Amino acid sequence: MSTPSEATAPPRYLFVTGRLAEFALRSVLDELAATAGFQAEIAVLPISVAALMPPKWIARHLDLPPGIDRVIIPGLCKGDLAPLEAKTGGVPVERGPDDLRDLPRHFGRGARQAADLTRFDIAILAEINHAPQLTLDELVKQSLAFRAEGADFIDLGCDPGGPWTGVADAVKALRDQGLRVSIDSFDPVEVNAGVQAGAELVLSVNGTNRQQAADWGVEVVAIPDKVGTLDGLEATIDYLETRQVPFRIDPIVEPIGFGFAASLGRYLETRRRYPQAEIMMGIGNLTELTDADSAGLNTLLIGFCQELGIRSVLTTAVINWARSSVREIDLARRLMHHAVTERSLPKHVEPRLVLLRDPRVPRFGLQTLAELARRVKDPNWRIYAEDGQIIAFNHEKFLTSSDPFELFKQMGVEEPSHAFYLGYEMMKAKTALTLNKAYRQDQALDWGFLTEPEISHRNPGSKREPADGT
Repeated sequence: MSTPSEATAPPRYLFVTGRLAEFALRSVLDELAATAGFQAEIAVLPISVAALMPPKWIARHLDLPPGIDRVIIPGLCKGDLAPLEAKTGGVPVERGPDDLRDLPRHFGRGARQAADLTRFDIAILAEINHAPQLTLDELVKQSLAFRAEGADFIDLGCDPGGPWTGVADAVKALRDQGLRVSIDSFDPVEVNAGVQAGAELVLSVNGTNRQQAADWGVEVVAIPDKVGTLDGLEATIDYLETRQVPFRIDPIVEPIGFGFAASLGRYLETRRRYPQAEIMMGIGNLTELTDADSAGLNTLLIGFCQELGIRSVLTTAVINWARSSVREIDLARRLMHHAVTERSLPKHVEPRLVLLRDPRVPRFGLQTLAELARRVKDPNWRIYAEDGQIIAFNHEKFLTSSDPFELFKQMGVEEPSHAFYLGYEMMKAKTALTLNKAYRQDQALDWGFLTEPEISHRNPGSKREPADGT
């Protein structure tokens, strides 16, 4: 029978590392263990760079102390864990984060429990502008790309001066791909042809064309007769309801400087007048016409839509700063659904929407890095970026500078491929300092959902080893 003290003793976790990372790991665990509720022990194996240890090698060199409840190895230690699990005799083995500075988040310090972001109730209509000017192959390719990014409808934007004689073929080609299609036109000939070919939503109707809506047999989007007002909207809605035509209402959001605030007020008024109606917002009017990266604008507008019960949005992805709008809206609608339904702030929930700067920037501190440098016995350069400085060191030099060119000059590297590698890494480090992002040698900078995985150049036999992660 266990004593009371044994019954309440915190679990004992064994952290496996190499010689170089021992000091930095201890400094992290000294604070983390107390706040996360475990006892930390460290096993230092006979290797400099912990990230280079395969689990099979760890199993040969690890002596497991008695009473350990869990073994944590560096996240960069790849390979089958089975040999190590056999060595521990049933004690669970897990990979930690790639960088030991992320251990607090790994143990839930500074991070919330993962939210359920699978649910959403806002549909995305992705508009293809000037659709008549594209070939069928181009239309299909762009539509499939939009669907992969999260679009629920493909909206075919028709040009003035129609009718577009190829609209039926275009709609059929998209329908053959299993895509839902809306047609964006006031030309009755285009609309009729598109609806007959399988389009299931028409943008838009008002006092000028609502008479045809009863003949189309599909849902329509009702808009005011005059932009900047709600004039004529009530008459159009009454007309559609009398003829049992399904509809969504779009009071029309206007660009900043041309009535943006007032247009949001019209959405509020429309919801007040029609509490059960389906409403749509064309948010591309903001993202395409504002000199700002689209992710923040899309996220804010989706938050407004979620609170007001606006269940569909129309977006474009034409101008370069808004090219990823469909993907941004897909992430944002999940985040805002969670925030509104759970009455929880949309913060520290969806890091993939944080693109320019990182949610957090962990640091070692100059003193810890200097101690780490003191333990280095080989000529391989380790690079860090903290507090406005790039830090580079090996067994001979410990250098700091805010200027990567000056730093490279002091490093004295002449071998071309090594020089290229170090220049590439230091440019990443400088970018990270400029934008206050986290830099980790030999790893891609984090650009949220736009991050491109980086092929590692880590090679224990070359001069391209990264800084030790754990």
